[in-house]
Amino acid sequence: MKSDKEFRESFKPLYVPSDYTDQDTLENKIVFSLAQLGEATESAVFQKLQELEPENGLADLEDKIASFLHEMFSRGLLNGHDLNGERVYNLNKITQGNKGWVNPDLLQPGVD
Repeated sequence: MKSDKEFRESFKPLYVPSDYTDQDTLENKIVFSLAQLGEATESAVFQKLQELEPENGLADLEDKIASFLHEMFSRGLLNGHDLNGERVYNLNKITQGNKGWVNPDLLQPGVD
């Protein structure tokens, strides 16, 4: 059984770096690449990383990228859906405003 601290560490929200640096962790590079793509398969994230870091041999990292994306998806830290036999991942960003409405008569007193 995990301690509270271990649990919080395992399920903390993903950090999305604001820019790409060669010195960053592989995990941060993967998340940055996915954020740049918006929505992508494992192979598309791998290709984006190769594009961002062409001088580094990333070929051996394809399995690590797939494993990280799958683990974050299984923890609920990434969203995704299957399309043509491949999982397409995204960062759960809300990109469109809510088109619903709230009936003000049903709100609790004091809530505007």
